[in-house]
Amino acid sequence: MSGHSKWSTIKRAKGAADIKRGLTFTKVANAITIAVKQSGSGDPASNPRLRMVIEEARSVNMPKENIQRAIDRGLGKLPGQTLEEVIYEGFGPGKVAFMVEGVTDNKMRTLQEVKNILERNGGSLAGQGSVAYMFDRKGEIRVKSQESRVKEDEMLELIDLGAEDVEDYNEPFDSAQGKDMQKYLVYIESSELNTMGNKITQAGFMIESQELVYKPNILVSVKDLETAKKVLDFTQKLEELDDVQKVYANFDIPEQIIELRV
Repeated sequence: MSGHSKWSTIKRAKGAADIKRGLTFTKVANAITIAVKQSGSGDPASNPRLRMVIEEARSVNMPKENIQRAIDRGLGKLPGQTLEEVIYEGFGPGKVAFMVEGVTDNKMRTLQEVKNILERNGGSLAGQGSVAYMFDRKGEIRVKSQESRVKEDEMLELIDLGAEDVEDYNEPFDSAQGKDMQKYLVYIESSELNTMGNKITQAGFMIESQELVYKPNILVSVKDLETAKKVLDFTQKLEELDDVQKVYANFDIPEQIIELRV
């Protein structure tokens, strides 16, 4: 497991305490507005992207009125600034490649903020396409183990359902279960995301999240602790920007170094 998926797991291991609750609401609200704006529909039943973001909003206990306000803004029912999607490519510490997705009402401001973090931390902004070829656009589904099953059997079942790739990992101490939880990351073609999600649910698995991601196809190995710290700290700084929605990276850091960092 590497890059985006590994970073997500690291944040969960830390309890995600570094991301402020209000900042999370802002990011999710912007994502809802963009999902509605692009499709022209505020109905999650007919707007799969909106449905996924609303599920994310509920997972962070976002109030219903905040969700509805974000939907109304996307439908043009509320006055306010226009939001746009942006994506930036760049290199960070250790020559790790980064793809940064954002939503902004001021593209020049967001560009400068991302550029500043890159340059102040030994990185650089890259031209369009300079980094993108190192990533594939994929559907990613985060699945909980059924527990009564053998891990290898579950992974084979997920592949039989149509998964291109399945990565397994342990999420340290699930508060709801009171113990470590076996989980899986299932990857499929982006167009098959919703279909595969339905298949996985029907097979008896519990889905935690499903989204479109940039999955690295070229990895950069980071084997020393100092560089690993710089890479992870750098990734966190990018994610903490108000306008940044998702950060994807192609680092590959050994588990023993991650444990020292976390």
